[in-house]
Amino acid sequence: MKTKSKSYSKLMNIEQFKILLLMAVILATTVSTQAQVWTLQQCIDTAQVYNKSLQISKNNISISEQKHKEANAGLLPKVNVIADYKYFIELPYQLMPLSLFGGPEGQFKEAQFGVPHNINTNLQVTIPLFNSQIIGAMRTTKIASELTNLHYQKTEEQVFFEISNMYYNAQILMYQSSFIDSNIVNTAILHNNMQLLKEQLMVKETDVTKVQLQLEQLITQKEIVVNKFEQIMNALKYSMGISINQNILIDSVIIFQKSEDYSVSNLIDSRILETNSLIIKSELKTLKNSRLPSLSLYGTFGATGFGYDEEPNDFLEFYPTTYVGIQFLYPLFNGSVTNRKINQKKIEFRNSELQLNLFKDQNAMLIENARNQSAVAQRNVSTTAEQIKLAQTVYSQTILQHTEGTATITDVLLADNSLREVQQTYLNAVIEYLKTDLELKKLTGNMNINKN
Repeated sequence: MKTKSKSYSKLMNIEQFKILLLMAVILATTVSTQAQVWTLQQCIDTAQVYNKSLQISKNNISISEQKHKEANAGLLPKVNVIADYKYFIELPYQLMPLSLFGGPEGQFKEAQFGVPHNINTNLQVTIPLFNSQIIGAMRTTKIASELTNLHYQKTEEQVFFEISNMYYNAQILMYQSSFIDSNIVNTAILHNNMQLLKEQLMVKETDVTKVQLQLEQLITQKEIVVNKFEQIMNALKYSMGISINQNILIDSVIIFQKSEDYSVSNLIDSRILETNSLIIKSELKTLKNSRLPSLSLYGTFGATGFGYDEEPNDFLEFYPTTYVGIQFLYPLFNGSVTNRKINQKKIEFRNSELQLNLFKDQNAMLIENARNQSAVAQRNVSTTAEQIKLAQTVYSQTILQHTEGTATITDVLLADNSLREVQQTYLNAVIEYLKTDLELKKLTGNMNINKN
């Protein structure tokens, strides 16, 4: 038995030396590429510049600003050039009283007056002095511009959330890959030694097969994790707005700290609902003010031309036409259309207030649930981390017992499975912690990473 133990220990020492050498090479390679590691903040900063959804939202802000300027331009003077040409095939008729020529009163004679060619050219200037619709549009578009800015902040928050979530998922997969690598190393050492023990007729073929199956399963898991990691990284680069062919590394270290008691403030969704209510309120006021009269000043500067194209008196002569005036427009009745629109807006406004209250109640409930989940997740992370240490100790002791012949290969595999189950439980706890903390930041309006 002592000879068997010495041979086994010698084999383990050789394999461990090889593994340590390989890990040293990997570590040196990792250190050499530290300068290329992207932090979560760098990923978010890059997305703020290159993410196409954010660029679209910025363009929408510019559009809303232009709409507000368009509404403001409604109060500026309007200048139009008007030209009109008429050729009368039949000259218009006028009725002439016969009394002008000494005839009886109350009798008329039709007569054609004018010339066939009539040309009007005018420069018309209109200055609105008061128009409630223009003033209402100015007020509404200003609020709409503020709403567009809020939608940009909402899009920005969503991009931050998605990138943070993918970044954390990538870190988890790196942890999982590290666990699998460690398990592969342990299982590979065990498999090699089981092969040697089989050659010495110390173990059965089925024992070697069990370990080989375990090793192949771990290798398959490794391939699956690597593929998932590549997919997550491609999705992360897509959200950042950079080419998926660009090689980037992420920080593998997850910093666990107690979640802050985030204060609820500056909720974008709440501000969006409030601004929607202001828009409806402004539209309602504009509808009510549409009953007010409008007043504008206008002036026309032009000339009227008369022409005759038959000899011997053919001519084309222009005469100036200039006048100014004030236009007063008062809507008396439009079939109660305005009243119907006002009633609709009142209902819309009540609905907007209900939606805001509904959101606040729902968000308060979600925040309370998220805080409870976060507290549980924090405890689970600490608990499962300690369980991993215990499982590793049990595995090492079982390996030693197997070396001494006091434990079977089934005991070793059970210890290995227990270790892997605890590792997976730990990863699940970490995922739950990061997920709930991220969700809590979003629900409380603390999603912007620059605030934290």
